[in-house]
Parts: sequence; C-alpha cells; structure tokens
Amino acid sequence: MTGSMLLADLSLIVPELILAVGAMALLLAGVFIKGEETAARLVSLASMGLLVLCAGVAVFLAPQGGGTAFYGAFVLDSFSLYAKAVVYLAAAIALVLAGHYLRTERLARFEFPVLILLATLGMSVMVSAGDLIALYLGLELQSLALYILAAFNRDSLRASEAGLKYFVLGALSSGLLLYGASLVYGFAGSTEFGAIALAAENPSVGLIFGLVFVVSGLAFKISAAPFHMWTPDVYEGAPTPVAAFFATAPKLAAMVLLIRVLMEPFGAMADQWQQITIILAILSMGIGALGALLQTNIKRLMAYSSIGNMGYALVGLSAASEAAVWAVLLYMTLYVIGVAGAFGVILSMRRAEGMVERIEDLAGLSKSRPGLALAFTGLLLSIGGMPFLVGFFGKLFVFYAAVQAGLVWLVVLAGIFSTVSIAYYLMILKRVWFDEPTGGEFLNPPASVAVITRVTGIATVGLLLLVPFMLTRVIEAGSAIGG
Repeated sequence: MTGSMLLADLSLIVPELILAVGAMALLLAGVFIKGEETAARLVSLASMGLLVLCAGVAVFLAPQGGGTAFYGAFVLDSFSLYAKAVVYLAAAIALVLAGHYLRTERLARFEFPVLILLATLGMSVMVSAGDLIALYLGLELQSLALYILAAFNRDSLRASEAGLKYFVLGALSSGLLLYGASLVYGFAGSTEFGAIALAAENPSVGLIFGLVFVVSGLAFKISAAPFHMWTPDVYEGAPTPVAAFFATAPKLAAMVLLIRVLMEPFGAMADQWQQITIILAILSMGIGALGALLQTNIKRLMAYSSIGNMGYALVGLSAASEAAVWAVLLYMTLYVIGVAGAFGVILSMRRAEGMVERIEDLAGLSKSRPGLALAFTGLLLSIGGMPFLVGFFGKLFVFYAAVQAGLVWLVVLAGIFSTVSIAYYLMILKRVWFDEPTGGEFLNPPASVAVITRVTGIATVGLLLLVPFMLTRVIEAGSAIGG
C-alpha cells in the first residue's frame, strides 16, 4: 500500500480515528487527574464532545460520496454514515443520562465513558464492515466493552451475574458467528463481501449452512428470539444507564450490520434467509409481547419490549427489498429516540431511600410529577406504535415494506402481537395515571435527565412534522444497500 493510498484510506475513517485516539488519550488523562469524581466528570464531558464531533464529521462526510478502504474491508456510504451519526448521538445521550446516577451510586469512574467510547468505536467499524474479518473485529470490540459495562458495579451481585451471563452467552454467539464465517470462507473462497456475493448467486449447501450460523450469531446481538435469553437478566442486573445504552446504540448498530450482511453478500440468497428472518420475527414478537405481560420490574419489561421490537424490525427486513432497508432504518431511529426517553423516566424513579424499579412504584406519578408522567405516556405509546405518535410511522413503513413483498399474513400476525404489546404499556400507564401513590414522592430528577426525557417526549409528537425530511434521509441511505 503506497503512502497516497494509505492517506486516502485514513481519510475515510476519520470518526474511528477520533474515537480510538480520543479513548486512549482520555484513559491516560483520567489516571493523572486528581480526584476520582473530578476525573470521571471531565472525561465524561470530553467523551460527549468527541461523540458529538464524530456525529458532525459523519454528517459532513455524507455528501462526499464515500468509498472503500483497506482493500474493501471498510465501506463508507450514505447507509453507514447515517447509522454512525445516530449511534454517536445515542451514545452521547447515554452518557448524559448516566452522569447523575453514577455519582449518586458512587460508581463515578473515568473508565465508564472510555468504555462507552470503545464500544461505540466497535459499532462504528461494524456498520462499515465490508469483510467478515472487519465485521468480527468491530463486533468483538463492541462486545468486550459491553461485557465490562454490564458488570460495572462490582459490589452488586446482580450486576456481576449480569456481566457473567452476558459474557458466557456472548462467547457462544461469537463461536456460532466464527463457525459460520469459516464455512462461508471455505465455500466462497473469500471473506470479502463482493466475492461472497458472487458465490451466493449459485450457493452450495455449505454456504447456506454458513449463512445460518452467521445470522444466528448476529441474532444474539439484536436479542432476537430464541437468542434472547440474556436480555432480561442483563437489563435488570446492569446499572440502569448501562441498560439504557444497551437498548439504544448497540441495537441499532447490530441491526444495521445484519441488514448489510443479508442484503450485500447474501442478497442473491434472499429466498434462503427470508425463512430464517420470518421465524426470528414471529418468535421475537410473540415472546416479547407475552413475556412482558408477566413482568413486575420495569427494566425487565423494557427488555422484553426490545425483544418484541426487534421482531417488528425483522418483519420489515424479511421483505428483502430496498424499501425494507430504509423502513427498518427509520423504525430503528424512532425506536432509539423513544427508548432513550423511557430510560430517562426510569432513571428518575428515585426516592429518598434510593432507586426503585418495580412497576407498582410508578403508581400516582401523574400526581407528583405530571410533566414526567405526560412524557412517559407519549414515549411508551410511541414505542408501542400508537397512531398519531411518531413511532406509529416506524411500524407503518416496516409493515408497508412487508406487504409490498407479499408478506401480508406476517403483517397481520405482527398487528396482533402489536395489539397485545399495547396492553402492557397501558398496564404501566394505568399505574401512572389512576393508581394512588404507594410510597414517598420521587425526588426531582437531575436537569440533564429531565431535559432528555422531556425533549424525547415532545419528539414523539413534534417529529411528526419532520417525518417527510427523515424519510428523504433514510431513503437516500437505504439506496446504498437496496436489493
């Protein structure tokens, strides 16, 4: 590789370079800053600045046309740039939500924002992967940071258990993915997506088996059933800001990676993988909807909600069309906004004696915190896809893509499960608006959390005005992948 080629390649990975160098620099800076809490606060602020800067760079690079780097291992196109901008902003929001919680729970350590940066770096590589090796490097960089974040509260038995479960099951999923990748390499003769796409035009049995294992490994990362077992326990056991992070940026990045893998190297095998995504979608929607009805812990309920919502995204992806790509991208963007705000409300569930997580503890929230209750109502109903809220359009376009592909029966089934899911959101809202308070009043949430909660709550209605603009952006991004 000549110097000019190297410079050209490096110019395409500017956000990744900023994150990598920034994470290492902040790790060193945190060691020398006096005072643990001061170091945590300064490193966290710098990390937020880096993430916002990277989002700006991604937006700036979008009109430049993109390209490939490192012999096709890294792909920069409108699809990856859109995903990166959303991932960076979601990670920054997670850091904003985490600040007060970590200080109150005496978990404020500078390693936390550094781990967020490293996980985000992994996601950034994932969404631009053009090669199975680059895919695995990004996925594992993200995963290793997330394992540590899940067990960040070392003094909590629940957090340690969550981290261990996530690590063990994550190692299993990595094994599935690697085995699938080795089969794909063996039968396609290459790890590069373009070469795999040529082999997929006339697939062998071995290539089909490799595809199944690769999809199984990636299904774990989006917590699609039946690879969802880790999700409720990890959401419940991990610190609440960590659960908020898990539910937003990594979900979006993993779904974007799944879209790229299925639509680019395996696009010619759509008839094969459609059967897998349809089964995953049905199982995820069913287990998510029915499992959530039985929960008493709000974080576990959000875990089952995320499982169900990944099912709806897979309904759209099963269409295997260009419309499917932009519809899922829009759906995931709106889902991230709603979930970030919902976790802001969960982080506001603090009384004098500490954090509470039971759904019954939300009783009477409308009487003590009417603004918070109103925002929570809009956020939950938007996540559930209630008409006249922005989340409804996410589901509408996902279902539109599936109907366009002739999957009407799957959309009808998704509609039934969606109706069931509204039931558990209404169960929470019944507590919020009609039940009498069962404990002391919630303390005033920190300003940062309150702002995120209210802004996202308003966005569930306000973004209706921006849906045409968002549609233009996601259709443009989706056209880089479309089948």
